[in-house]
Amino acid sequence: MAKPKLLITRKLRPAVEARAARDYDVILNPEDRVLSAAELIAACRDVDAVLPCHSERFGAEVIGALGPRLRIIANHSVGTDHVDLAAARAAGIVVTNTPDVLSDATAEIAILCMLGAARRGAEGDALVRSGAWDFWSPAFMVGRQVTGRRFGVLGMGRVGQVAADRARGFGMQIHYHNRRRLPPDLEKGAIHHDSLESLLAVSDVLSLHCPATPQNAGIINARTLAMLPDRAIVVNTARGALIDEDALVGALRSGKLFAAGLDVFQTEPGGNPALAALSNVFLLPHIGSATEETRDAMGFRALDNLDAFFAGLDPSDRVA
Repeated sequence: MAKPKLLITRKLRPAVEARAARDYDVILNPEDRVLSAAELIAACRDVDAVLPCHSERFGAEVIGALGPRLRIIANHSVGTDHVDLAAARAAGIVVTNTPDVLSDATAEIAILCMLGAARRGAEGDALVRSGAWDFWSPAFMVGRQVTGRRFGVLGMGRVGQVAADRARGFGMQIHYHNRRRLPPDLEKGAIHHDSLESLLAVSDVLSLHCPATPQNAGIINARTLAMLPDRAIVVNTARGALIDEDALVGALRSGKLFAAGLDVFQTEPGGNPALAALSNVFLLPHIGSATEETRDAMGFRALDNLDAFFAGLDPSDRVA
């Protein structure tokens, strides 16, 4: 029996590509670049499955032009905002994601962003690297201590819960707002807030872990930033679309916010030059899941979903 034909849109870890080549007729992207919409459509017309990353956009127009052969989009990501799920359902295309396996790695990056922002990590690193460090005093490079402060989690899902656990290690008090209140065993003493406004008012550090949906786009904006305590810190390791970046720049420039730690941006790759120009922003290039262990696990999880689908089973991580 012929193997299903699989397009892998980006360079994956060697063990993942080796397993894929063993079980599928694989087409790779040797240049490891983002395919244009036209290239994506052309490449997908002659395959049974595609394993993309969040960098590939499967909007309604792309899905409508894919043709009848493609049967499953097995994402190498938890987020699915790059896929029009309604269009995929209408076209009879199954869509899966890779939950659970990247929670620890992404939560680690959230804590790194918090500490980098609070303790002025980017400024200090640049100072030493440039050779400009020629001064010290008790008033030099003073940041904010996070120990004992209030850690606000917007979106207490898998990653949010792990980030809260890590913040507890700093003696931080955990507050959260979620679509549904967690049961006590998952809440672990965290304080639930019925509204976003209530959470913002007590968040010395606000860490974003909610999905990017049309309802959540720009949820952190001039109005909501004004509700945070003065000199708060904003951390985003979820999706760039959650933040109005112009409003964030304004709050950072004015001193309303002490700092921000960001791993995601509205424009990726590239980020926002206005944010990059500020000294009180700690910036990373969307590497929340970028550990050897996690990227292997994500690739294997996507292949597990493909294996189930082509065995006639419903993939465990099906989202459409």
